Amino acid sequence: MPSPPLAPIDSPLDLDHLSRMTLGDAELEQEVLAMFAEQAVRLLAAMSAMPAETGALAHKLKGSARGIGAFAVADAAASLETAIRTGNGRPDAFAALKQAVTEVRAAIEAILKP
Repeated sequence: MPSPPLAPIDSPLDLDHLSRMTLGDAELEQEVLAMFAEQAVRLLAAMSAMPAETGALAHKLKGSARGIGAFAVADAAASLETAIRTGNGRPDAFAALKQAVTEVRAAIEAILKP
């Protein structure tokens, strides 16, 4: 099931969602974003060879992405889960996930810049 925000946004992050999830605590937002960026890199690296646990790793990334408002990453991770389950389109789904993560990490880096 896709997880679009209620209103269209031009950013790979729904900052209103993030603010709600962190109760408006700007310091917590920055901490959560930094942790997500690191986790996403680790999970992509772990999935790159498509090991048996790729579906579980994609599921983990999907949940984390939804938590911070990175809905494009969540949707791409869900697509990878489906591709693994059906056996169709895994390379394309993984490439789309990598692209979505790249975009959200760039947005996170811009936010975290001093």
